[in-house]
Amino acid sequence: MTTSPARSGSLRGSPLRWAVPSVVMVAVLVAVWQIYVDVSGIRPQLLPSPLRVLQQGWSHRDEIGVHAAATLQVTLIGFAVSLTLAWALAIVVDFSPWLRRAFVPLFVVSQTLPIIAIAPLMIIWFGFGLLPKVLVIALVTFFPMAIGLIEGFAATDRDAGALLRSMGASRGQVFRYARLPSALPRFFTALRIGITYAVVGAVFAEYVGASKGLGIYMSLQKNSFRTDLVLAAVLVTALVSITLYLLTFAIERVVAPWARTSGQGST
Repeated sequence: MTTSPARSGSLRGSPLRWAVPSVVMVAVLVAVWQIYVDVSGIRPQLLPSPLRVLQQGWSHRDEIGVHAAATLQVTLIGFAVSLTLAWALAIVVDFSPWLRRAFVPLFVVSQTLPIIAIAPLMIIWFGFGLLPKVLVIALVTFFPMAIGLIEGFAATDRDAGALLRSMGASRGQVFRYARLPSALPRFFTALRIGITYAVVGAVFAEYVGASKGLGIYMSLQKNSFRTDLVLAAVLVTALVSITLYLLTFAIERVVAPWARTSGQGST
């Protein structure tokens, strides 16, 4: 079923409208949370009110900001490594069917490894520096991006490839002009999944062992029974994830504008 141009255009022109139901739902939940805390008189150590979380988070904003910057740095470095490896291996696999049969099962197996067990081992093997956290992030985020690219390359229209080859295009030119553009929509979908996993992976790696970062900050505040500051750090983590997630749409609009229009033009 194909939507009318006017309908798809109106959807693209008002992205904020999509966020309204979520914003309303969050506002309702926060209001219920605040009312429950006020009425029940529950101790802040067990469940602080949203207002207290915001107040204490703002009071400790400098400290939280330092830890958030550390987490963001680790996230971006680890995700850049994962992104580079995903592109490199996906391209190699696309040019060799044998390697595809060899590597793809290994990619799947990598996702069966429990991060809760692997992260402490990374700390033991590589210490408390940057490397173990980068490796954890890469392990968490590599699979969706690599598989998204591999499946995107494989989904290329055969007629488009045949047309280019009939015009004398080399295999590299077919890849550049047909297979690569075809893979980008799936890649950006996988990218959005990967970037949210990257933040979670960074926080978890820091939680296991780090000197700075939102993960270790949450651990320290938990041990001090500062539930309000733990929730403030959780809120900052969510904001970082949402910001990075939305940033992928801006990058997609610049790199592959046809991906969004083709996805919204049909259902």
